[in-house]
Amino acid sequence: MSWISDLARPDIVALKAYEHAKWDPALERLHANELPWRSIGDDSAAGLNRYPEPQPRQLLDCLASLYAMPREYVLVGRGSDEPIDLLVRAFCRAGQDSVVICPPTFGMYSVAAAIQGAGVIPVPLRGAQDFELDEKAVLEQCGANVKLVFLCSPNNPTGNLLDPEAILRLAAAVRERAIVAVDEAYIEFSGAPSLSRHIERLPNLAILRTLSKAYALAGARCGALLAHPEIIALLRKVIPPYAIAELSMEAVLKVLEPGSLEVSQARLQTLRAERARLEYALRRIPGVERLWNSRSNFVLVRFKDAATALARTRDARLLIRDVRGYPGLEGCLRITVGTPDQNTRLLEALA
Repeated sequence: MSWISDLARPDIVALKAYEHAKWDPALERLHANELPWRSIGDDSAAGLNRYPEPQPRQLLDCLASLYAMPREYVLVGRGSDEPIDLLVRAFCRAGQDSVVICPPTFGMYSVAAAIQGAGVIPVPLRGAQDFELDEKAVLEQCGANVKLVFLCSPNNPTGNLLDPEAILRLAAAVRERAIVAVDEAYIEFSGAPSLSRHIERLPNLAILRTLSKAYALAGARCGALLAHPEIIALLRKVIPPYAIAELSMEAVLKVLEPGSLEVSQARLQTLRAERARLEYALRRIPGVERLWNSRSNFVLVRFKDAATALARTRDARLLIRDVRGYPGLEGCLRITVGTPDQNTRLLEALA
């Protein structure tokens, strides 16, 4: 056992994982209490009457190739939410351990911690410096009972890319003391490389990826955790045995085919161009007080009258996100970059 196991909950390290039904594809299945007939309308490849493989080998291979990581460094989960929850459950003891978050940021980090009974230590991003990471303050808060530091880059809802060198310095400073989990759900929109290439040097670095955003699979609920194999092995004890549905896996495999990946790349280019168009036009609307440069598929805008802006977009049958309740985001709305037609309608409504 290494320091990673020492950092995890002792009961998870000692846990004997659930033994799922194994099978040999060459044999007919009479061992998993499945119904032998397909349901009406089931045209899936494997049959929805059969349990899916717990961590499907073919899917793992495709994601390992997509993210340029060895297969043993990959855990498949339901979006990013499940790996977030698994990390908290594997490393945080209820009533004893804590996580550090950097608000304003994605809300699931604190929700997962609260469900587990772990403490939440907020270290706000520097709002006056375009929401940059307060590296020194985060490090000061990483006491003995802090087991996880959650960072989102590009950050949701502010859209900015956190300084990768600051993240790497932080991971090095807390090595053997805490896991630094970097949520890269929006990294494809930024043009920046993933920090996963540093995991070998910094084994306390865990990277959250998802197919929900750039690959148009939010409804399929498929994501991945990229981490040291010892972290992956711990989380495989905790994850439900049949987490990835057969239809989700088939949808993902189709999207990861070479021709489909080309379509995804073309759409990314279109979206970046539309993001630039939105930013240019929004800055020229009189009711806009401030717009932050985005490296994601959304823009954060502060309005003089956010309530009126919300009403106008709803009148145009467009729904945008009210983030005025986030710390430091008074008067702010988050606008997802849509199709060219949707973006034009949005600008006309706000103008």
